[in-house]
Amino acid sequence: MLPQEIIRKKRDGGTLSPEEIQFFIGGIAGGYVSNEQLSALAMAVFFKDMTMDERVSLTKAMLESGSTLDWSELAGPVVDKHSTGGVGDNVSLMLAPALAVCGAYVPMISGRGLGHTGGTLDKFDSIPGYVTQPDNDLFRKVTREVGCAVIGQTADLAPADKRFYAIRDVTATVESIPLITASILSKKLAAGLQGLVLDVKSGSGAFMPSHEQSVKLAKSLVAVANGAGVKTSALITDMNEPLASAAGNAIEMKNAVQFLTGEAIDPRLWDITVALCAEMLLITDLVSSREDGVAKIEDAFRSGKAAEKFGEMVTALGGPSDFVEKMDSHLKLAPMVADIYADEDGIVTGIDTREIGVAVVELGGGRQRATDPIDHSVGFDHLLGLGKKADANSPLARVYANSEDEIARASVRVKAAFTLGEGAAEHPCIYDIIEP
Repeated sequence: MLPQEIIRKKRDGGTLSPEEIQFFIGGIAGGYVSNEQLSALAMAVFFKDMTMDERVSLTKAMLESGSTLDWSELAGPVVDKHSTGGVGDNVSLMLAPALAVCGAYVPMISGRGLGHTGGTLDKFDSIPGYVTQPDNDLFRKVTREVGCAVIGQTADLAPADKRFYAIRDVTATVESIPLITASILSKKLAAGLQGLVLDVKSGSGAFMPSHEQSVKLAKSLVAVANGAGVKTSALITDMNEPLASAAGNAIEMKNAVQFLTGEAIDPRLWDITVALCAEMLLITDLVSSREDGVAKIEDAFRSGKAAEKFGEMVTALGGPSDFVEKMDSHLKLAPMVADIYADEDGIVTGIDTREIGVAVVELGGGRQRATDPIDHSVGFDHLLGLGKKADANSPLARVYANSEDEIARASVRVKAAFTLGEGAAEHPCIYDIIEP
C-alpha cells in the first residue's frame, strides 16, 4: 500500500478498508507517513466524511497504536465519563468518587483546558501535592484500593492521536466529527473500560457550533464506541450558561468540595451529575433502572460517603490528608476580589457562556499558547444564572484576580456576556439520551 493512494481514495469519496486505515495510522509511529500526508488525509476526511465502519476502524487503529490497560483483577465494572467541554463543568470531581461508592471503578484519564473550556486536570493541579501524572503502579494501586483515580493521559496511550491532533489543530480540521470521534474514543477505550458515558454539550459555551452538530457528534460517539466493543451512551446537556456558579481552577475545586459536603449545591450541576452517574450504573448493570441509579447516587452524596471517598483519593495521590475538612487553608485564591454589577437592573435573559470561559483564560486561568503556565487562583464565583435578577444586591459575578487592571478587563467582558431583559427562556438541563 501507498499512503498517497489511500489519501486519493478518500479525496475522491471512497470508503477506506480496515486494512488501509490500519496501514495509514501505523505509519504515524512507523515513520512512513509524513505530516503532509496526515494533513492531506485529515482534510479529505473533513470534506468527504467517513462511514461508521470507517470511524470504528480509525478508532481501533489509533487506540492500538500504544498500550492498553487491563483491569481484569478488579471486582467491579470499570467505567469512565467524557465531557466535550464547557464552562464551570466540574462534574468529574464529584462523579468519580460517587461511582466508586456505588461499586464501580473509575480510572479517569482526563485532559487539560482547551480553548475557552476548563480542564479537569488543571483543577486537580490546584491541590497542593496532588500528583496528576503518577507512574502506572501508583495509578493502579489507587484505582484498586480507593476505587477511583483522576490523572492525566500517559504518553503510551493512543500516541497516534497526539500527532494527528497536533496536525488537525493547525490545518483547520479539528471540527471533523469522524476525527473528533476517533480522537476522544481512542484515548478512553485504551483505558480498558467496560462502560462509558459521554456528556455532549449544546449551547453558547459548547465546543460544537450548533445543537444539530452536538447531536451528530453524540450519535457518532455512541455508535463507534459500541462498535468497538465498549457499552456506551451519551447525554446531550445544556451549556447556555455555566454549569456551576464558578469558573476557574481552584474556584471550581472549592465549588466541588462544597457540593460533596452539602455546604452549597448548584441545582443544574446536581441534576446533570446525578443523571450521568445513574446512566453509568445502568449500562454496567449495577442497577436495573435509571430510577434506581438516581436513588443510589443521591444516597452516595447525601450520606457523605462520596466526600469521604474524594478525600481518600486526594490523599492517596499525594494531596493533603485533611483537604476536604480544611479546603480553604489549602486552596490558593487570587488576592484581589471584586463584585461585577450590571449597568442596569434586569432579568438575565441570555449568557454568552464562551465569553465567561475566555475571561478566565485572560485572567491567566487558561492557556493562550500550549506552553503557557496556569494561574489556578483566578476566576469567578457567584455567577448569576438565566432567569435570575441582576441589581444592586445581586452582582453578575465575583472576580478573583491579581491586579486592578485584570479586574477592569474581566468586568468589561463579563458585562458584555450577559443580556438583561424582562424574562428568560428556559433550557432543560438534559436535552436527550442517546442509548447504546
